[in-house]
Amino acid sequence: MTQNEIPQCYLITGGAGFIGSCFVRQLVRDGAQVVNLDRLTYAGNLDSLEEVANCANYVFVQGDIGDSAFVTKLLNTHRPTAIVNFAAESHVDRSIDGPRDFVQTNVVGTFELLMAARSYWEGLPQSQRDQFRFLHVSTDEVYGSLGPTGSFTETTAYAPNSPYSASKAASDHFVRAFYHTYGLPVLTTNCSNNYGPYQFPEKLIPLMILNAVEGKSLPVYGDGKNVRDWLYVEDHCRAIRLVLDRGTIGEVYNIGGNCERANITVVKEICRNVDKARPDLPHAPCESLIQYVVDRPGHDWRYAIDCSKLQSELGWQPQESFESGLEQTVQWYLRNSEWVERVTSGKYRRERLGNQSNLS
Repeated sequence: MTQNEIPQCYLITGGAGFIGSCFVRQLVRDGAQVVNLDRLTYAGNLDSLEEVANCANYVFVQGDIGDSAFVTKLLNTHRPTAIVNFAAESHVDRSIDGPRDFVQTNVVGTFELLMAARSYWEGLPQSQRDQFRFLHVSTDEVYGSLGPTGSFTETTAYAPNSPYSASKAASDHFVRAFYHTYGLPVLTTNCSNNYGPYQFPEKLIPLMILNAVEGKSLPVYGDGKNVRDWLYVEDHCRAIRLVLDRGTIGEVYNIGGNCERANITVVKEICRNVDKARPDLPHAPCESLIQYVVDRPGHDWRYAIDCSKLQSELGWQPQESFESGLEQTVQWYLRNSEWVERVTSGKYRRERLGNQSNLS
């Protein structure tokens, strides 16, 4: 059997989350065989996968990446040619309130997944060993904070400033170590802030959209001048697929949207979009709802991604501008109130997190 004859099967971890579910939907739509492993914590939502749930080339399995015996059985059953690891606790504010979960999932969970992947990979026939890939999805937050100029590159030193970014930095280092120590064919991507449909409403953009529609306050940390580089989720997933298919083993690729915006600028742009889409709102203009609140601890000042390596080596370019992506995102949340209601029916009630002293 030649390499081209090996059937493609992807094990996606965390595939019921925001970015992971987008990646799963793309792959399934394009005919790939996909096995989705997700623990279904608060941000994991099978409603985000409704369009592919009954597809013959899609399988969902509920489980934990930290359960190495379970993952090993899954690998031996489905025989994937690639593992893409989205599974992570990902919200900075929640990591401030409860860092232990972030260590357990992001560090210990990734380690156990790597152990299972290494054992599986070492048992493959040579042709399949050559084709196998382990792609780890990480964040630009591992690099720390920038001043008014400059951008993060793949060689920027790690300087995480929150429990979340520290846990992701640790997982990145384990992935690197498994390549250099054991030869596991890994790839790592570090992305900027994602936004788009199906994002859990604790994140800035969906939180502001929903609160603006409902006439609730729009809480902005500090003076609102912290800067982020925004990346539309569909563009991010297209980039990951490109890295998976054509990236050099052992390399890191930064993925950014080339869309730097201050937080207050983002919030005001959301308000303008909501005002335009819903001119009937009694509390318009929505900018009147903006409320500046106490800044969160360890709030990085600015992130910016230099993704020239991805562009020059693999030919990637984002397809959406921030304006087009944000307009689509606002329209999606306005059209999908039932989805929002279902995913927020648990404990989370769209309060700002991250100013708590409960370090569980």
